[in-house]
Amino acid sequence: MTPSDFRSKRPEAVEYNEFYDGYVQTVPPGDVVAFLNSQREVLLTLLRELKEEQIDFKYQEGKWTLREVFGHLIDTERIFSYRMMCIARGDKTPLPGMDQNVYTAAANFSSRTWRSLLDEFGGLRTSNLALASSFTEENLNMTGNASGFDISVRALIWILAGHCEHHINVLNDRYLLRK
Repeated sequence: MTPSDFRSKRPEAVEYNEFYDGYVQTVPPGDVVAFLNSQREVLLTLLRELKEEQIDFKYQEGKWTLREVFGHLIDTERIFSYRMMCIARGDKTPLPGMDQNVYTAAANFSSRTWRSLLDEFGGLRTSNLALASSFTEENLNMTGNASGFDISVRALIWILAGHCEHHINVLNDRYLLRK
């Protein structure tokens, strides 16, 4: 079996908490690492040419700005990749959850330049592609505990891709087309 074959196997429902099912199902069939690579370019192309008023737009009072949504994507990318690495390395320490609202409020994304956020995401995704590509079939099948639930490395990769895809859809539907 080639790496592409075992990276194309969608995780089964027992490999993750049902909360993440929508993310897993959002990812199209095929090699999830190849999808993560193409997704990076889709997202960065979408966001590179935005004007400042688009970046700081909120589609509704109480919602995040586009800049904050993108910062949330970066935080989540980092957390999911850390979980993947820990579990793939055999660390059985339960990994904590995250409160996305607390993280976003503390991050002060509004003080960051758009370019710095784009660069951070690009570099982080490149690093995560290298990490995910290094996993063997055995690594992908390894399980650990994150946010109080058992989860596999394979599921974390698919959730990472699905979470990003979800937010690409949100950006398109609620931020970019409505402005």
